[in-house]
Amino acid sequence: MRWTAWLLLIASSLPCAAQTAPQPPLPPESITVTATKPSEAAINNFISTRAVPTRVAGKLARWRAGICPEIKGVAPKYAAYIAKRLRDVAASVGAPVNADPACKPNIEAIFTTAPQALLDNVRKSAEVYLGYHDNAGQAEKLAAVTHPIQAWYTTATEDLRGNPQVDSGKGGGMEIDSLTAIPSTEGMTQGMSQPGGVVQMNMPFATARNVSGSRLGDGLSSAFANVLIVAEPAKLLDYEIGALADYIAMLALSQPASLDTCQEMPSISNLLVPGCTSAAPSITDGDLAYLKGLYKMTATANLRVQREEVRYQMSKDLEKR
Repeated sequence: MRWTAWLLLIASSLPCAAQTAPQPPLPPESITVTATKPSEAAINNFISTRAVPTRVAGKLARWRAGICPEIKGVAPKYAAYIAKRLRDVAASVGAPVNADPACKPNIEAIFTTAPQALLDNVRKSAEVYLGYHDNAGQAEKLAAVTHPIQAWYTTATEDLRGNPQVDSGKGGGMEIDSLTAIPSTEGMTQGMSQPGGVVQMNMPFATARNVSGSRLGDGLSSAFANVLIVAEPAKLLDYEIGALADYIAMLALSQPASLDTCQEMPSISNLLVPGCTSAAPSITDGDLAYLKGLYKMTATANLRVQREEVRYQMSKDLEKR
């Protein structure tokens, strides 16, 4: 059963926001931004605290496949608005968008009055949605719902030859046959040896990837395979649907290191940080500049180079405003 089918099965048994939450009027569907001219220090801080590397490749992840959002748990017109908003923001920053109306969802945003029950079921039935983890203890920690809106990222690593593998603490495993040598009885004093048998090494959690030898990039790149976003409507009644749609778009298109960091630079990502004075009611110039930098950077470069490329693109883009 495909991953999306698991989520729809899990979500269908839980209460949804449309049953209890008031429905505010829809805002205009154009992309509105807040003009900002942050300092270089603010830009650097934004990148260093937001751009988290993946566990396997140690790179910044972004969408390689076209995004296909699906919104559950709200009235159809609001689900359509959030999905369109996400697609519009993605297109504006250079992220790939799947134009097929019947595409297979790879971004699921679920509004539910029982978020922890949903994640408990995800952990039991579709653990890959939690993201990378090495053991049951890490899976349990990942599955804990701690924010009104929270995201879980399934990432994949693509090697030099374009072979993708979903990042997991449990690799597919591999076997290696190796020739051994036994000492030669005639040439012991000369350290000679002669062919022996074949030894098979079984490594159940190993993975094989083709890489380059460059210091600037090893040929590996990280990409999102799926993003699961869960929202609890009872804790979001004070926020406009437009602000929530922008917040979800930022989560869906980039993976933050933390949801609790108050950025000095005005940002929609500050929306739910308690007491943060630089929270913005909509996606900002700085947010869009960051996303543009993320989707323009060299996918195979090392983390230091990637962050520098994002910083350069942000600075260049914001100078024009």
